[in-house]
Amino acid sequence: MWQQIIALLIIIFFVYRLIIQKKKQKINRNEFRFWLIFWIIAAGAISSLKLIDQLVIKLGLSGAGINYLLYIAVLVLFYLLFKTRLKIVKIEKDITKIV
Repeated sequence: MWQQIIALLIIIFFVYRLIIQKKKQKINRNEFRFWLIFWIIAAGAISSLKLIDQLVIKLGLSGAGINYLLYIAVLVLFYLLFKTRLKIVKIEKDITKIV
């Protein structure tokens, strides 16, 4: 229970920082929406860990729901890393064309 509260407090801090970055116009509207939805989903997942545990059991999977949330988070991070790498490669090609 304490871990959930601490995690939710950290998410609230991140959302607060996100709002500040939006007000300072350091991120655009689409980035703001993406990260706000991301943190809301994360807070919802953390808040409903018991429901996720029950769902995992009903699906016949072994392990706790938190493990599957961790797996999904790692997959999302790798996907975001992949997308970032693609953008960097595109920028490098554009710079090469300009030069």
